[in-house]
Amino acid sequence: MLTFAKIALAPLLLWQGARVRRQALRLPEAEGARAGMAGSGELKLRLLIVGDSSGAGVGAATQSEALAGRLSAALAKRLDGSVHWQLLARTGNRTADSLQQLRVATLEPADLMVTALGVNDAVSQVGARLWARQLDELHQLAAQRCGVRFTLHSAVPPMHAFPLLPQPLRWLLGAHALRLNRALARSVLGSVERGVQALPPHLHLSDQAALLMARDGFHPNPEGYRLWADTLADRIARQITLSSR
Repeated sequence: MLTFAKIALAPLLLWQGARVRRQALRLPEAEGARAGMAGSGELKLRLLIVGDSSGAGVGAATQSEALAGRLSAALAKRLDGSVHWQLLARTGNRTADSLQQLRVATLEPADLMVTALGVNDAVSQVGARLWARQLDELHQLAAQRCGVRFTLHSAVPPMHAFPLLPQPLRWLLGAHALRLNRALARSVLGSVERGVQALPPHLHLSDQAALLMARDGFHPNPEGYRLWADTLADRIARQITLSSR
């Protein structure tokens, strides 16, 4: 049905997509260092964050208000120590772009990788199985290049709730995001023992989009980043506790 809808609505969807690109408010990436230390005391975790514009903090003024800063601070608090973090993110990145960036970047050693990818893959209509394979390649490459032992993939957010997008484009991208997330869920079922898991979609955005999204209607605002980071930190801290038993 989704394929039929894309064909039937193609002229309208193409027009809406071009219009959104022309008229969208373009916010900058968050300012600040792309690596640092959060917390104090014993080093508890080395974190690598790989992503697109949301990983880069678009919608927040500084990295301390964005995903990297919020997540590293939340983990330092939960783990009662310090967390070293490094951010590898760029506006417009699809997962294939992040793979290429990871291949050539100068990386610090890391224990854990968090990904914030998929929105641009949905916009580009990347196939669901291909996307899941690329995420798995990302985990393997991070393991080879900087020692990552555990990866937590953030699912694609509910694009059907993005205020920027008009209907039926919003419905189409939301449906494709759901398809990507289903493929990711199937993929990680066989990968848990290899240290790969997925964080479900940020469902709170569906009901509270106006409160949790930036002025552009497409990215989280600082409060949205805080909720996202807290959800990730809770999952990571729980996983570390289970692993240490």
